[in-house]
Amino acid sequence: MYKSQVRDHGPGIGAEHLPHVFDRFYRADPARSRDGGGTGLGLAIAAALVEAHDGRIEARSRPGEGTTFRVILPVRGPGSAGPGGG
Repeated sequence: MYKSQVRDHGPGIGAEHLPHVFDRFYRADPARSRDGGGTGLGLAIAAALVEAHDGRIEARSRPGEGTTFRVILPVRGPGSAGPGGG
């Protein structure tokens, strides 16, 4: 397994939002407009890419302490089949 993580020291994500952060178009802050606050697709795309490689992505956060995103990917040797057996 290959593991990597990224941590910030920002405002954090509330526990009620964590189950949804990888959902398409989900944005925890309803006050942010689409014009200035992104589309809510970045983490959904990251999750799709990681899952396409038989991995997983996790988010852990505490309000006021920041957020940690962790990616876990399987390690395959030379000549082994990729996702989907091919």
